[in-house]
Amino acid sequence: MTAPLPTLLSTDAFKLFLVLFLSFLIGLEREEQKLTKERYVFGGVRTYPLIGLVGFGMAYLSRTQLVPLAIGFAVVGGLMLLSYWHKLTSSQASGATSEVAGLTTYLIGALVYYHHYWVATAFAVASVALLELKSTLEGLTQRFSPVDILTLTQFLFLTIVILPILPNQPYGAFEINPFKTWLVVVAVSTISYGSFLLQRVYKEKGSVVLVALLGGAYSSTATTVALAKKSVADRRPHCYAGGIAIASGMMYLRIALLVGLFNRTLQQTLVLPLTLLGICGIVGGWVWSKRGDRTPKVEPPPLQTAQNPLELKTALLFAGLFVAMIVITHYTVQNLGDGGVYALAGVMGVTDVDPFILGITQSAGQSTPTDVAQAAILIATSSNNIVKGIYALSFGDRATGRQSLGLLTLLAAIGIVPLLGVLLHLF
Repeated sequence: MTAPLPTLLSTDAFKLFLVLFLSFLIGLEREEQKLTKERYVFGGVRTYPLIGLVGFGMAYLSRTQLVPLAIGFAVVGGLMLLSYWHKLTSSQASGATSEVAGLTTYLIGALVYYHHYWVATAFAVASVALLELKSTLEGLTQRFSPVDILTLTQFLFLTIVILPILPNQPYGAFEINPFKTWLVVVAVSTISYGSFLLQRVYKEKGSVVLVALLGGAYSSTATTVALAKKSVADRRPHCYAGGIAIASGMMYLRIALLVGLFNRTLQQTLVLPLTLLGICGIVGGWVWSKRGDRTPKVEPPPLQTAQNPLELKTALLFAGLFVAMIVITHYTVQNLGDGGVYALAGVMGVTDVDPFILGITQSAGQSTPTDVAQAAILIATSSNNIVKGIYALSFGDRATGRQSLGLLTLLAAIGIVPLLGVLLHLF
């Protein structure tokens, strides 16, 4: 059996080898820049390993005393400052990445001495990646606007700032848990925003099928309306009707993911039917979209998505709807029984079903019986499919609308099949 490298070498020898290797990687990348650029570039395959050795040596001499190590860091920083000053005086275009990499190399030497091998390796690999991907990373500034950066900041605010400070315990007669409520908002916003970003990237070159897949993960209702409107100018009924069915299939997969995240009991019995319905909608829609259309094909226009899902106003609205659905479902179960919950599910299908489904997911097994919650979710999704078919018939060209209504009605009927016994008993 092969012995680990630190046992084959003395500990100090292994540390020196690791420092030289990691520092050499950074120096090798900087040496490449010296060969490809005419202007001054600090350091190379000799300088950076020497800086790493200085960091290791200062840590070795300092032992547990951090003051000498900090003084060494300040001295190396002064040398880096002189290098940067020379660069500023000799070139109009100048950056400080080489000098900062020198400071990082010093820290790598110190980290290795204190046995932080993984951190030191991560520092070296990250440094080489950031230095080598200069043009790629700078190109991102041309693809992301200030609005995109603001949106990312809002996402971090929703997750890192707000979520951890919310109490994770139920309050009131309806047992509203602020932490779980906001966690639902974050989960839905993350899935929707991921699709939103992909739509932004592929909006100029995506096919109708790709648009349907991405849009369905964002909002199948909004995607249905958008595709139906586009079908008026681009007469390809099979293509657009199939795309609308694909979007509804993605709705089932999105709901299956959310149910699996927030209710383990429902996950055991409901995720599989929802996943199968999603696959049925996606595969069936794709097959239908491949049927020949007589009219010539034109480049499909980009999907115009709805409001940014990470806007704070949108998040607060969803949180309010989510809490309202919990309260309404609670009252419905108490006063109208199972039939009232099923009727409510059918009515909620007219609008965005996510707040209702996630609300009943939170109450399932508590104020709402689990079997009733399962049936209500399937009823809501089937009702939503029928409504989307009506939207397609209203906004699209006649052939696309008829085909979409037929496909979505069939998908809705398949979704209701497991509930036939429940519905017959009810009526």
